[in-house]
Amino acid sequence: ASDVYKRQTHFKGHEQAGFGGCLKNIGMGCGSRAGKMEQHNSGKPFVKQKKCVGCHACSVACKEAHGTRPGVRRSRVERTFEGTYPSARKTAVPMLCMHCETAPCVEVCPQDATYKRDDGIVVIDKDKCIGCGACQTACPYDARHLAASEDGYFGSELNEYEAVMYTAMPPATMDKCTFCAERIDAGLGEKQACVAACPAGARVFGELDDIRAEAEAAGGYQLLPEEDTNPSVWYIPFNVNK
Repeated sequence: ASDVYKRQTHFKGHEQAGFGGCLKNIGMGCGSRAGKMEQHNSGKPFVKQKKCVGCHACSVACKEAHGTRPGVRRSRVERTFEGTYPSARKTAVPMLCMHCETAPCVEVCPQDATYKRDDGIVVIDKDKCIGCGACQTACPYDARHLAASEDGYFGSELNEYEAVMYTAMPPATMDKCTFCAERIDAGLGEKQACVAACPAGARVFGELDDIRAEAEAAGGYQLLPEEDTNPSVWYIPFNVNK
């Protein structure tokens, strides 16, 4: 498990689950058991009784949708196992860019390649990025990855899919989750790749104010609050056997 997972708050008698949002007016969350869907005034869906099952469907869907290079993981799931049978327990925590209000990556970028959009989503201008790794070092959530090589998954000869997708991901540049900003900008209401793929309804995207309110009411939390970044992604602990 990553240092982020090891450093996060643990809840005795709870499984980790997630519920999150993006800054200003949109948001996203992770981790849930399939539950009751409710339509809020914002028109965004919310899921009750959140619990990630650790299937990695989100990670695979993200890879397929964005065609990321080897070594780049915009979406991932951290899993740990505790105890022994019959008291063993698996904990799964979906991880992605937290789109922080106070984003260390933005502050340290020497090229101003990393910046926040008006809606709060943190993105990278690949034309400006020099792949120096300053943002990767500054990010406390291990959410940034270097597209280090021109090679694809099967060597220097790219397959048809890689040849098409890698044009938007030049080598020696950084990459990260964008909350599928291109889908938001299209305005067609298409769900984020990870949200659409999750069989348990684990990830939610919606209005930040609604997400924060519901998360806080359910005892939700943000990862690594000691970093003072104010992440946009909220997590909710799931009460085991309740």
